[in-house]
Amino acid sequence: MTPDRTAATPRASRRRRDNERRALRLDGTSLSARRVASVVRTAGPLDLQTDHAALARVERAARLGSELSTRRTVYGRTTGVGGNRDEVVHREGTAGRTSHGLRLLRSHSGGAGERLAPEIVDAALLVRLNQLLTAHSGVSPDLVLALAEAVRRGARPVVHRLGAIGTGDLAPLAQIALALAGEGAWDPATGADPPDPVTIDAGDALAFVSSNAVTIAEAALAAATLDVVLASSEVVTALSYRALGGSPEAYAEPVHRARPHPGQVRCAARMRHLLGMEGTPPPGRRLQDPFGLRAFPQVNGPALDALEAVHRVLDIEINAGAENPMIVLSVDDAYHHAHFHTAYVASGLDHTRACVHGVAELSVARLGDLVEPEQTGLRAFLADGPPGSSGVMILEYIGHDALAALRQAALPATLGNAVVSRGLEDHASFSTQSARATTDVAVAYAHVLACELVAAVRALRQAAAEIDPAVPIADALSRACDVLDPRTDDRPLAEDVAAATSLVLDPTWSHL
Repeated sequence: MTPDRTAATPRASRRRRDNERRALRLDGTSLSARRVASVVRTAGPLDLQTDHAALARVERAARLGSELSTRRTVYGRTTGVGGNRDEVVHREGTAGRTSHGLRLLRSHSGGAGERLAPEIVDAALLVRLNQLLTAHSGVSPDLVLALAEAVRRGARPVVHRLGAIGTGDLAPLAQIALALAGEGAWDPATGADPPDPVTIDAGDALAFVSSNAVTIAEAALAAATLDVVLASSEVVTALSYRALGGSPEAYAEPVHRARPHPGQVRCAARMRHLLGMEGTPPPGRRLQDPFGLRAFPQVNGPALDALEAVHRVLDIEINAGAENPMIVLSVDDAYHHAHFHTAYVASGLDHTRACVHGVAELSVARLGDLVEPEQTGLRAFLADGPPGSSGVMILEYIGHDALAALRQAALPATLGNAVVSRGLEDHASFSTQSARATTDVAVAYAHVLACELVAAVRALRQAAAEIDPAVPIADALSRACDVLDPRTDDRPLAEDVAAATSLVLDPTWSHL
């Protein structure tokens, strides 16, 4: 019998990895932000399973919520919400309770602004489903099952951008709930049939929208993009190091052992790996390099540490019972609280963006070194033509433009505040705006790095630099050379920057 070698082919291996990424079991306790991004960004049908024990707890919590509503005041179930918290909702008859829930969703479904990106909506559905499986909301099992079916089928409600300030994604989640109830719109672009509509009871409406699932979803996707871009920053810096003839002393293990901040140590170790410095590397051209090379671990390290902290925060939020009021099965009661406030998310994202800005400044500094003959030994601006040729001069302008956009997006969202609902809700985290800004920072930094990458590759080509194929950056350089135009005459560089940006955002290139 001829052995089957299919599994050994790269295509088969990639297909197997994709299948693994699209197989998901949710139990309300073990979903991570990185897993959310991986599932959403991998094509193909989703093999979704929901934990039976978690669903049983959801059913028990729904019964407890209904029972509590008959013997005590429960915010949003027997009362209005926000400034209407003292308004009693009539409890007579199922129709009245259903009407209250639908009125609440209709009134909160803002539907303003542009539509959310499809991957954010898909991630939000996944996050909200996992949160509901913690069984602290008291929503009906039918609503949870309908949401699970939507995720499983790939059906996507139409959700708009505006309507949240970090104290609950009220408007976006109300749109999702109305779609599940049969009143909202579904995106026809998915080609998937939506689940059958479900009945919304008084206990379902506030419980479903009492979450920051949409904000958390965008933050998870932005953090996953930054995972890739920060890894790419090390690859790009390593290429610039070779083009500039950097000094290995700045990355040496004894140096970073003496001040062992985790991210800094990780960064220096990866630079040694990328550059093949495990042995005794040759000395650089200079006794001390400019900061763009010399201080890279000290500046990139805080960004790595900040991003890891954000992932820890998001992992907690994704598996949190954050609904207000919270149904607690262990004590047969409900608690009113402030878990809707997402200061941890907002401050973590703000801190990460500030750190990324610092690393991006080093990138444009290295770009300035790459066009300087004293640093490279090559012509000014890496020009290769008649006297006065501009070479890659325009890359500095593109890079600084992208850096300026990054700088604006890096401003802290937590410095804002809002007082709403007749003064009852007198503070907001603005984590929603912080998540959006983090998405912008990730993209802007990719553009900054792309400019440096184009210049570094041109410098290495012009210097006819030889890199040992066993050194990891040799593969990165080879792939970059495959997509970057080798011509060095004065010409438009837009396509080069676009190709370099795609590389910087490609995890198979960044994670060597």
